[in-house]
Amino acid sequence: MNKLSQGVGNLRTFVGEVKVELLKCSWPTRKELFGQSAVVIISVVILSAFVGLCDVVNMGLLRFIIR
Repeated sequence: MNKLSQGVGNLRTFVGEVKVELLKCSWPTRKELFGQSAVVIISVVILSAFVGLCDVVNMGLLRFIIR
């Protein structure tokens, strides 16, 4: 029983410390969040288009070499 109560006490301490640390964080504003999200989404679209283009070119080269 002692280990259980000690575990619960440790968990309460941990959650309390997490709460204190989260209050110290600097959270982005709504405008900053949307701006950064847009940059990430646009970057992912551009990177996926590049990877897709490279895939198409490589498949064409392999078909040319194999034939």
